[in-house]
Amino acid sequence: MNRIAILGPGSIGQLLCWQLRHHKPVLLGRSPAPDALVHTDIKDEHHSFTPEYRPLDKARLDDIGLLIVTVKAYQVLDAITPLLQDLPADCAILLMHNGMGPHLDLAPLLNGRSLLLGTTSQGALKQGLWHIRHTGKGLTQIGLLCGDADSGKTRVEPLLDKIENSEWVDDILAALWQKLAVNAAINPLTAIHDCRNGALAANEYRGHIHAIVAELVKAAAADSIVLDETTLLERVYKVIELTANNFSSMHQDIAHGRQTEIDAINGFVVKRAQANGLEAPANLSMLEQVKSLQPRR
Repeated sequence: MNRIAILGPGSIGQLLCWQLRHHKPVLLGRSPAPDALVHTDIKDEHHSFTPEYRPLDKARLDDIGLLIVTVKAYQVLDAITPLLQDLPADCAILLMHNGMGPHLDLAPLLNGRSLLLGTTSQGALKQGLWHIRHTGKGLTQIGLLCGDADSGKTRVEPLLDKIENSEWVDDILAALWQKLAVNAAINPLTAIHDCRNGALAANEYRGHIHAIVAELVKAAAADSIVLDETTLLERVYKVIELTANNFSSMHQDIAHGRQTEIDAINGFVVKRAQANGLEAPANLSMLEQVKSLQPRR
């Protein structure tokens, strides 16, 4: 039947499930099945529907045509690998998480399946186990990393149709590096200094932000991704301005004693720099400082 399944029913996973509700998506997870998924939109109006829910330990997967993965970056491989033997050979996989990196380890395991990457700046907050608040509209970008381009694009057409302000991007890696620059500059600094995003507009953080972005641009160039440093810095400071009252996700993870995605953000910059014989001391400093703050695994 080529059903759409969502692995990782957190805030973004539930938001995508709601937006795709007319396509009858399947939620895959380990939580108790929902009586209903409640969606509170930006106008504070409440809506609900009951999605099909399949517990991971006994989930049927042979009818899945697109698997959208919305778990944290550090959970991706452990979450997907056990499912690969049961997914159809033509099932496409779409990764939607902060940061970068899991695609490099996952692609060789897919036996020709299409791997798509996506990013969204939509906002969603969990109000309860099966209740989300849609806190902000934003750009959603999806593109193909490897596999059949026509098939991959066809698989994600329902998302592009139902998600407002969404687009197909041919060069998805460049788009993800641009998003990474914002996260690499804002997230660790707010976590380390225990501050809202807007505090980073102060001059005392300017040197850190510029160094982080400059290293990222060089690391991307070594991977044949050309980015404009001035444009990226303008984007970083625009996000700082627009989200001045917000706490970053990494700040919240540290505040609540949770694992962060630092390895897939500044850690990815460090890894790609080192793979190409470069150094990235500013990003390495962010990586080490955040790791010292988060719980040990």
